[in-house]
Amino acid sequence: MNRIALVTGGQRGIGLGISRALAEAGYVVAIAAQEEADAPEVVEALSRLGGKGRYFRHDLLDIDHCKTLLDRVEADLGPVTAFVSNAGVPARIRGDMLDLAPDSFDFVMGVNLRGAFFLAQEVARRMLDQPSDSYRSMSFITSVSAEMVSIERAEYCLSKAGAAMMAELFAVRLAPHGIGVFELRPGIIETGMTAGVKDKYTARIEGGLVPAARWGQPADIGSIIVPIADGQMAFATGSTFAVDGGLSIPRL
Repeated sequence: MNRIALVTGGQRGIGLGISRALAEAGYVVAIAAQEEADAPEVVEALSRLGGKGRYFRHDLLDIDHCKTLLDRVEADLGPVTAFVSNAGVPARIRGDMLDLAPDSFDFVMGVNLRGAFFLAQEVARRMLDQPSDSYRSMSFITSVSAEMVSIERAEYCLSKAGAAMMAELFAVRLAPHGIGVFELRPGIIETGMTAGVKDKYTARIEGGLVPAARWGQPADIGSIIVPIADGQMAFATGSTFAVDGGLSIPRL
């Protein structure tokens, strides 16, 4: 049976690091994102996957098309055995949470929480409807912001805290069926999303903010996803992995 991974936002940043790690481990990777298939970023990502990647256009805000996405993936590749809910958006504007506008709040929640939940729901339903002898998993990429406060991007923190609970809910619901569910909390990762604050965080990392004394890389998250997808952590279902170089460890 082919091992099929579905990675949302798998064409860039952390998602691409995950996609590459899974492809190198022998998975066929279905990337789902809202860009057009001929977008340079998508073309480059598929090239890096060396023939192990397929692209499926999907907007997480459009929850009515979750079934359509899964239908297309299954028709082209087969049932999903490893689902990685990775795609997300940052706060549109960093600023005082007392000035946060409802439309900005709704946008972040719509993608990071509502869209992520209903796609995961459809994946879970199909895993239950299509029993398999192969191990299957769902992984939710949240953030250290699920627990660590950033008052200048309140909506992002709230969305990731909600996603952390989402992972626990799916873990309990699916555990009796042998489907593992995990949460990964990246810390300060060097991607396009963090490019605008690179100088700020480089200085803070050099000042001791991250015990590992470096930026995280997308490959750091990918290296955790592979053993999860392979079933090497099956009895640890429901676990949360901080992939942050020690950033979130409380210190005096």
